[in-house]
Amino acid sequence: MPVTENVALKRLRNGDLALGFGVRQARTVDIAKIARACDYDWIMIDLEHNTMTVDLACQISVAALDAGVTPLVRVPGHEHYHATRVLDGGAMGVIVPHVDTAEQARAVVRNCKYPPVGNRSLAGAMPQLGFGAYPPAEAIEKLNPSVLLVVMLETPEAIANVDEIAAVDGIDVLLIGTNDLCATMGIPGQFGSERVSDAYRKVIEAARRNGKFPGMGGVYDHALMERYIGLGMQFVLSGGDLPFLMSAASQRAQFLRGVKR
Repeated sequence: MPVTENVALKRLRNGDLALGFGVRQARTVDIAKIARACDYDWIMIDLEHNTMTVDLACQISVAALDAGVTPLVRVPGHEHYHATRVLDGGAMGVIVPHVDTAEQARAVVRNCKYPPVGNRSLAGAMPQLGFGAYPPAEAIEKLNPSVLLVVMLETPEAIANVDEIAAVDGIDVLLIGTNDLCATMGIPGQFGSERVSDAYRKVIEAARRNGKFPGMGGVYDHALMERYIGLGMQFVLSGGDLPFLMSAASQRAQFLRGVKR
């Protein structure tokens, strides 16, 4: 059985937008099929800002494989086991927060790629391979290219170092965490600031020079999303389960409160 297709990576390589759906409140595996039904390419299972267990994150990941949505897990830290446990359990990539330097980006690659690219330890049968038994060399050959590695740039230091980070082999996406970036810049919530636009341009240019994909997170105003996608953003965290639910529920309640009786 071939490795499960990484839908998000295919979208990116085709030059298309890869749209993501944040999973923070959901606690059942049907969220993966819901994301697919709503035309999303990947889900971000959030273990950074969440009390979800690793076990549940892996169950949702396996469900996503069958749903045709790429399961990515935002890990809570840089320790290798945060990434390798979810990758062994079904995730097709990780999103690593607070990457400020090229050395930190290289550590992500070492942790998440098998030799000779990295130092990741080989596990047994993998969900991504349909639990088929493969010789180690063949499993490595199939899995290494399919793992999507996303580093989050969330500080002025990360933006200043973006060329060096983008040059790291094995990193796929440079994802701006706009909320934290604004906060560390001293302009919290000012997502349309020219300083933010400058950071976006710098990241997009570095990504293009190094064959990487630029990503946007934390921006949900439609006009700003359109502006930054127009600049070249391609990997887009479009929102999350709780905001989507609250928005739709609020709109329905507002409508019903206005119905004349």
